[in-house]
Amino acid sequence: MRLFAVVFALFASLFALPAAAQLIDVPGRAAPPATTDKENLWLLDLSSGGRVTVWLRPDVAPKAVERVKTLTRKKFYDGLPFHRVIEGFMAQGGDPKGDGSGGSDLPDLAKEFNYLPHVRGAVAAARAQDENSANSQFYIMLAPRLALDKKYTVFGRVLEGMQYVDAIQRGEPPANPTRVIHAYIAADNPPPYQPAPAASNVPVEDQNLTLPSAPAKR
Repeated sequence: MRLFAVVFALFASLFALPAAAQLIDVPGRAAPPATTDKENLWLLDLSSGGRVTVWLRPDVAPKAVERVKTLTRKKFYDGLPFHRVIEGFMAQGGDPKGDGSGGSDLPDLAKEFNYLPHVRGAVAAARAQDENSANSQFYIMLAPRLALDKKYTVFGRVLEGMQYVDAIQRGEPPANPTRVIHAYIAADNPPPYQPAPAASNVPVEDQNLTLPSAPAKR
């Protein structure tokens, strides 16, 4: 019986349970927001074809969630590429330099390591070697990597649109990177998803785009 339980646990770790399955009532633990709470739904419109809905978790990572909301409402993430995307691992974005070395002009964040696991669809803050160096960069897990648990700040989970995350172009950096067209907080009543406009012949440096590091900033 014990062997069966171990095998079942290993099997289950290979798959992402629905986000709502993490709604576990534990005495003394802050209650998570509802998965319908628009103030804690982060919407990422990707050039890979659609909108990704991320359930934010201020109950376990309030500083990271507040940073995402602040930068989103400043339109910081609009136009940034996923600059480091590794098959079977994760997709990383949120760097205005587009090479893994950049961040916002806001101070770095203190670590908020918590119990949320690095399962498929988990969203976490990228950082450098310093555990308190997360800033604007984030990564979305393409597959489980539980060895990262409690080493990085997981602050959310994809609820809808994982197919568009799966479609993000691979590479370090990708030859033709997938971009965040627009990022929104659902409570701000964003418009429906709109595809990215056709490529312009104007050089990137003349388009006033903020070009956007995943588990590690460089």
